[in-house]
Amino acid sequence: MMLYFLRHAEAEPDYAHDFNRKLTPKGVEQAEKVGKFCARNGLIPELILSSPVIRAKQTANGVTKKMGDVEIVECPWIACGMTPATLIEEIAAFAKFSSLFLVGHEPDFSESIACLTGGAVNVRKASLTLVDLSGLRAGAGELQFSVPVRLM
Repeated sequence: MMLYFLRHAEAEPDYAHDFNRKLTPKGVEQAEKVGKFCARNGLIPELILSSPVIRAKQTANGVTKKMGDVEIVECPWIACGMTPATLIEEIAAFAKFSSLFLVGHEPDFSESIACLTGGAVNVRKASLTLVDLSGLRAGAGELQFSVPVRLM
């Protein structure tokens, strides 16, 4: 399985209402830029799994706006605080797919990528990281790339 990790784009700084933080205008542009990059490079997943947090859902919608019609499924387990163990357990339900996008948060993504690949990664806002999974277990992934939005 090709598992893409897309950290949400830039959001408002209202930490008192973290769940409801929306993307800034820059964040909207970042999400669309990621979508254009994916479309240009044939990086179209079969399915997008998104955190239910507003900024993640807006990022997923902005990406699909530019990459084409890809179904987005909201998954509560991708919300802030996802652990690598939860990711491995929950992703098993999607094993029939050969490529998935996850849209979520830090430090959850860096920790999960490190668990899957054995290597440390710093996942920046609106960056796209691809892990090729040969199985659904720790250490079964190989990092393919991690591209920050500024290089797209």
